[in-house]
Amino acid sequence: MQWVDTKAFGGLGQRIGFERFALGFLFLAIGGLVGSVVLGRTSLPVTPLLEHAPLERPVAALRLTDAETVAAAFGSQGYRLDRVREEGVVPRVFLAVLPSDLEAIQGVRERKRLFLQTVLPLILHVNETIAEQRKRALALTEAKQRGVRLATKDSDWLRDLYAYYRVPEGDLSELLRRVDVIPPSLALAQAAEESGWGTSRFAQEGNAIFGQWTLSLHRGLVPLERGGESRVAVRSFRDLAGSVRAYTRNLNTHLAYRELRAKREALRRRDIPLNGYTLAGTLRFYSERGEAYIQTLRSLIRSNKLRHFDRARLTGDVYASLPESGA
Repeated sequence: MQWVDTKAFGGLGQRIGFERFALGFLFLAIGGLVGSVVLGRTSLPVTPLLEHAPLERPVAALRLTDAETVAAAFGSQGYRLDRVREEGVVPRVFLAVLPSDLEAIQGVRERKRLFLQTVLPLILHVNETIAEQRKRALALTEAKQRGVRLATKDSDWLRDLYAYYRVPEGDLSELLRRVDVIPPSLALAQAAEESGWGTSRFAQEGNAIFGQWTLSLHRGLVPLERGGESRVAVRSFRDLAGSVRAYTRNLNTHLAYRELRAKREALRRRDIPLNGYTLAGTLRFYSERGEAYIQTLRSLIRSNKLRHFDRARLTGDVYASLPESGA
């Protein structure tokens, strides 16, 4: 089954598959989607035994709503994609929403550039958080194996991590299989495809850039052609960070994407850098289009030179400190 909301995608005719969670809404109904929050930059301790760090961290996100202002903000930080491709450095400029006039930009290259610049720092931030979780989980587990008695806050943190990633407590192998990053090239390609490069109704009104579905109608936007008959909605978020975070957790926990996690683990064991082009081949269940969807993602990665961003990292301080947005 396939739903198409051409108005929502500004006439681009982007396809929205009913099977975004692949094996159907049975899994979604059983597991549900976690409520999202805004992420942010909070340093984890160098020695994880000494300080507790929450799984969810707030971020000061800029609410810039027009493309000209967004471009100026990026320019003031020397944030250019060609520079990122060469140096691999991305400033901590986090936007809460996409420019509302993104679709009005006449130049396709300019529209794509602003979209990628907006989403990339958020993806890198979420990956940074996941990498810190992985490092700390390993340190705590190794300490336990040496006979160290963990502080209550550390034991609680580790238990919460197992629960968050839906892993039986103590199964470290499965935990590490899930607590790992998503290559930016893959996340960017999926965000571009699922949101019509940020112009879809769902992206503009609900900060939904990955096409995730929810059974809770009050938590999402119903496709226009479904109206009052719909029993599902596209999950909406208060800001873009929530969408990115829910997306990474989805790929890292859902049964439909266990092939991605297994492939990623295999690359790790062979000491091969993760790349989105390779892992895209595991996402046939993300869309009802199956293999065609994989080819679309790989085409986006190639044609937009997204693989360069797999080496990117965040640097410097947060650009601005505005009131934090909630979940």
